[in-house]
Amino acid sequence: MSADELQRQLDSSAPPVLLDVRWALGDPNGHRHYLDGHLPGAVYVDLDTELATPPSPAEGRHPLPDIEAFQAAARRWGVREGSSVVAYDNSGNLAAARAWWLLRWAGVADVRLLDGGLAAWGDRPLETGFGRTPEPGDVVLKPGHLPVLSIDETAALPAEGTLLDARAGERYRGEQEPVDPRAGHIPGAVSAPTGDNLATDGRFRPAAELAARFRDLGVTAGPVGVYCGSGVTAAHEIAALAIAGIDAALYPGSWSQWSNQPDRPAATGPNP
Repeated sequence: MSADELQRQLDSSAPPVLLDVRWALGDPNGHRHYLDGHLPGAVYVDLDTELATPPSPAEGRHPLPDIEAFQAAARRWGVREGSSVVAYDNSGNLAAARAWWLLRWAGVADVRLLDGGLAAWGDRPLETGFGRTPEPGDVVLKPGHLPVLSIDETAALPAEGTLLDARAGERYRGEQEPVDPRAGHIPGAVSAPTGDNLATDGRFRPAAELAARFRDLGVTAGPVGVYCGSGVTAAHEIAALAIAGIDAALYPGSWSQWSNQPDRPAATGPNP
């Protein structure tokens, strides 16, 4: 959704629920950024505690949230049955896409991303401080509306389809690994850094360009799966694939789960 369209909807009689999902690896100050300035009416969403359960070596750094806890969080944000929701962040929606994916997975049909994130809002006014407390919602969430992959299904996927690694190229190649116990990638996975889905202004590239990009990466037939470090930026890749007209499944445990399993092999270098 463009900023102009969001402004029109915020001025309408039925404005969307607006979620501020500022989070970045190595930056624990998302809430402080929200307090310093956020879109009018936006509710802050804590990715670590509201969009995931606590980390563990067995499940990874951002396991999918318990559905009852996630429903309680969505109701605190003001999400009601039939609500439209718009999420954004200040990093090209690399974090906000996690909220987009989770709500879609849990059955909320109308969820969008503010294309370009906070920067796209331009010089329109912001709110500061804690903002308004929304009226509690009544949404009922049910998991399973978007596909997910288990660790075994992920291991088998390259033989029958395409597995995309959405992390930066240097992590895929095993040249560096800032957070997880081993470097490298899942054997058979194709390097597809999610940042390459964005234009220089932080907006998604046009659908035709994205479709061409994924064709060049070998996404032509068969199932498609995506992983990243912990299942966050992979959701952004799934959004880009959706813009290109391609359905894809998320491996929620991602490299943070895989690399903690000593029996799972790790490949290095530029090739799958």
